This record gives sequence, structure tokens and C-alpha cells, in this order.
Amino acid sequence: MQYHKPKNISEVTELLDTFNGSAQIIAGGTDMLVETRYHQQNLKEHWIDISEIDELKQIHVIDGQISIGPAATHSDITGNDVIKQHAPLLAEACRVIGSLQIRNRGTIGGNVCNASPCADSIPALIVLDAQLVIDSAEGEQVKPISEFFIKPYKTILTPGSWLKNIRIHKMDTEDKFAFLKLGRRNALAISRMNFAVVMKISNHIIDSVRLAPGSVYPIWRRVTEAEEFLQGKKASETMFKEAGKIVADSMIKTSGRRWSTPYKEPAVANLTERVLCKAVKFDC
Repeated sequence: MQYHKPKNISEVTELLDTFNGSAQIIAGGTDMLVETRYHQQNLKEHWIDISEIDELKQIHVIDGQISIGPAATHSDITGNDVIKQHAPLLAEACRVIGSLQIRNRGTIGGNVCNASPCADSIPALIVLDAQLVIDSAEGEQVKPISEFFIKPYKTILTPGSWLKNIRIHKMDTEDKFAFLKLGRRNALAISRMNFAVVMKISNHIIDSVRLAPGSVYPIWRRVTEAEEFLQGKKASETMFKEAGKIVADSMIKTSGRRWSTPYKEPAVANLTERVLCKAVKFDC
């Protein structure tokens, strides 16, 4: 196994192209440490460390969009003034990832590219309509995050390509939003399920809603069935409870009934209701 530490972005692309599928990018390295211990047969021959390339750690506004480098840590994101002001939902999601030590080391790029079903940043990025900049020797391409995942732990990245940047639009100051995760305990727990939501409400009427869960569908997506049901209706606990049933039904239609369904069906319905209530500060 060989370790490489490129000094700039162009070197990253050159190394990936040179090693032709036998290289793995690392930044925080928290997932790679687990792979080293338990799945050595899956490890690549070359490790390319991007953790000290300043450009890949920056968070700033470009042309009205928030640009987030893939090597930005979860702590970088939760403490960044741009994120706190213009994308507080993402800060809320990153704030509950792992322990402080993991948040200080783990990166948003790693969270996205590892594509674990329990990744807390992904539902938030989906409802924020994130765009992913993918680079390779053939050039850049921009993909919506909704098209990035093939299945858990599998993305559209090919040998020689890598995630160079994440872009999201600024949230409106009047947006209602919330993030909620279900874990086996209250702290330092991997999510069993999680939900992110952004809503626009005028005079108690829901103008629009974007809702995305994690660990509910085979791959991440917005729940358009529930979104369409809620649009134009008065925000209420009754409507949110009905939306929860719609999400649970949608899950079953997509994945079928399994041994876990008796647990997941009411859990999904309840979490949907709770995250919607949390967004509008109802005491559900």
C-alpha cells in the first residue's frame, strides 16, 4: 500500500488517472480505518490524501450558491458562519454526526461518497437540492445529488473520478426546517433512520415542502407523494400524521414487506410526523 499527499487539485486528478482504479481518496479517513481492520481485501493499493489541500476545505459563496469543499469536516460546517446563516439545516444535520472526535476528523465529502444508509448529511443535502461537481482527467461534470447514488455504498463515481465540490442554494430566511435522527441511544449513535425537511408556509398554508429520509428507501430520494399531499394544506398535526402514513405506505410499496416492516412502518410514520412538527415548532 502506498500513500500519496498531493499539493493541489490537478495532482489529485493526475494521480487517479495514473493509478487507473487502484487508488482511493481519503480525507478524514474515519471509514478507511474501519475498512483496514475488517475488509482488507477491499483496500486499494494507493491512498491519496486530500486533507491538506486548502481549496478543498473552503466554504464560501460563489454566484449566489454556497460552495463546500469535500474535505471540510463536519465541525468546519457546523461552525461556519455562511452555513449557519444560509444553510442552517445542513449545520443541524452535521452537528449530530458521531462524536466530537469524528466530527473534527470526518468530512462531508467522505460522508457522501461512502454512501452509507445512515449518513446524516445526505437527506439534508437532498432537500437542499445539492449539486455535486465531479472531476476526472476527461473534465468536470455537475450532477444533482439525487442522481449520485446507485445503491447503499455505491455511487456513480468511476475509477479516475472524484467529488471535487458540493454546491447548494441559500435557504430563505423564512424557511421552516428540521433534521431528526433515530438511534439506539441519544448520543454518539449511528442513525437507524433520519429525516430532513424544508418547508415554506404563508398564513399557515404550506406553499412547498421538501422531505427526504435516510435508511427508508433502497436509495435516498425525496418523498414526492407526501410533498404533493401537504402542498396547499394548512399546517396541522392531523395533516402531518397523514403525511407520515403516506411515507410509510410509500416505503412498503417500494421495498415490499420484510421482517423489519412491523417495526419500520410505525417508526417511519412517527418520525415523519415528528420532523414536520419540529420544523413548525408544534408540540407533537
